Amino acid sequence: MEVGGMMGGRVEWKDRAEGAESLAKVKVAIDKFVGKPIVRGGKRELIEGSRRPRNTVLEFPSFEQARGYATSPEYDEAKNLRQGAGTLDMIVIEGV
Repeated sequence: MEVGGMMGGRVEWKDRAEGAESLAKVKVAIDKFVGKPIVRGGKRELIEGSRRPRNTVLEFPSFEQARGYATSPEYDEAKNLRQGAGTLDMIVIEGV
């Protein structure tokens, strides 16, 4: 049985309106790699460390697909559009 993959992101928008085009491109990359949002914003509580205002977790069928999403030309295009509009920390993690 193949183990799934996750992508976790912490985002801080400086200009959310400017980032809207980036978000549309991100959706193209998510769909291409069969990703599914399981956390998008929502209630949160910081227990330890630092935080950003928005958190996202995407689930993928495999670690390779999660990594493929994060390193794809489609995601790269979205990342380039985001420059100056916001800051993102991203990690790809193998599921259990």
